Amino acid sequence: MLPCKFTCIVAFCLLSSHLAIGQRSSGGYSKSSNTLNKYNYRAPRVGHHKAKTICPIFENSKYPYQGIGFKVGDPFAFSYKLYPVKHYAFVVDVGSPSSGLYSKLFREEFALKSNEFVPGQENVEYLSHEIKTDFVLDAKVLYQLDADKLSKGLQVYGGIGWELRRTSIEYDYFFETAPNFNEPGTLMNKRITQGVQAAVGIEYAYFQLPVSAFIEMEYYVDMLQQPGWTQLQGGIGLRYVF
Repeated sequence: MLPCKFTCIVAFCLLSSHLAIGQRSSGGYSKSSNTLNKYNYRAPRVGHHKAKTICPIFENSKYPYQGIGFKVGDPFAFSYKLYPVKHYAFVVDVGSPSSGLYSKLFREEFALKSNEFVPGQENVEYLSHEIKTDFVLDAKVLYQLDADKLSKGLQVYGGIGWELRRTSIEYDYFFETAPNFNEPGTLMNKRITQGVQAAVGIEYAYFQLPVSAFIEMEYYVDMLQQPGWTQLQGGIGLRYVF
């Protein structure tokens, strides 16, 4: 019984395919198209304004919004942004700094703190260092303004924040054990620091998708390891907004 049913199903499929091909070759589909044209049927088109409505970004009546994405630069980070009301936002970035930008700082810090790093050793000379781990967490409060006169969907912002950073550095160095005789040494320094930062940037969100792109610059001032030491930071990024 089962083979008979299977044979019938296969035959039905073949017959349907044959009829469909015959209809196409005889202009059956053209007749259908003419019918659509006769009654003025058209495929719906979504205009730019309606497309924005389908994927609304930063409409005044729909706050709060949230954004999750990434930032490339210093630091390279996962980025979360909360838009509780129209003009204010809170940002948290978690990631890794661009360690190469801080090589000079780490060399100078070894020279300044060699007595602290390697107590009891004389004539210590820096050789090299390697970053083992580097973690950064920063949080900012931002004030945002529309810049529609420049470009639809553009915002400018500024704000202040706080940065926490933890770095593990392996130093290689020479130290003097006897006159004209040096030996190599290695030490691991776990460096924790924090400081204040000021931020400015622009954010663009006039896409047909719920995303926003941003570019920002930050001015960091160290408050712990080397108080007063400053560094320019920043990057570009993209967030999914919901």
